[in-house]
Amino acid sequence: MTSPLLELKDVHVNYGAIAAVKGIDLSLNTGELVCLIGANGAGKSTTLNAIAGTLPLAGGEIHYQGQPIDALPAHKRLRAGIALVPEGRGIFTRLTVEENLRMGAYSRDDDQIDADLDRMLLLFPRLRERHTQVAGTLSGGEQQMLAIGRALLSRPKLLLLDEPSMGLAPLIVEKIFEVVQQVKNDGVTVLLVEQNANLALEFAERGYVMASGVVTLAGRGDELLADAGVRAAYLGGG
Repeated sequence: MTSPLLELKDVHVNYGAIAAVKGIDLSLNTGELVCLIGANGAGKSTTLNAIAGTLPLAGGEIHYQGQPIDALPAHKRLRAGIALVPEGRGIFTRLTVEENLRMGAYSRDDDQIDADLDRMLLLFPRLRERHTQVAGTLSGGEQQMLAIGRALLSRPKLLLLDEPSMGLAPLIVEKIFEVVQQVKNDGVTVLLVEQNANLALEFAERGYVMASGVVTLAGRGDELLADAGVRAAYLGGG
């Protein structure tokens, strides 16, 4: 049996004396789109940051491509194919759109960067129109596209997306999720943290529900959409 691309085993993450993630198990198979949903403060973003290597573990193990990566620093996880699009986008506001995108490829030394940059500008036509514009002057939706494009320039095997729809207009959210679906169809595995639980579960093959630092429920996206408890807590249903 093929091992998962990513596997978290009894993972704990602390902020000082505060336990933010309390022993979760989670896995993703190659090519899946999996979502994490839950209320604010549930530990979702903390989990993504732990996978990306920007937060240390207080316990447990993270395995990627069958190997433990707990001791691997963040830049080496990126080189191994794990890219994070953080909550709040984290773009370089004083650099141009093109310079931001090229920063996504800083760890690469191949001759395909220009070709990948062209593909990214085709994927996001708004960025093509604004490729010489200073990134800090872009709209929120354009900045989110830029953050995703920058991550994709690293040629990830695993894309971690933290709240990509936050604060964006519905039409921009629709475009963002079209791109996420296309990225998934191109073979990139996606772990998505999303405040719009209904939208996330419609797109995802599987989902995990987090509350107070633990996974309380897991299942197929359609199963979680139909679950009465999930609907009452996160989807506005009875």
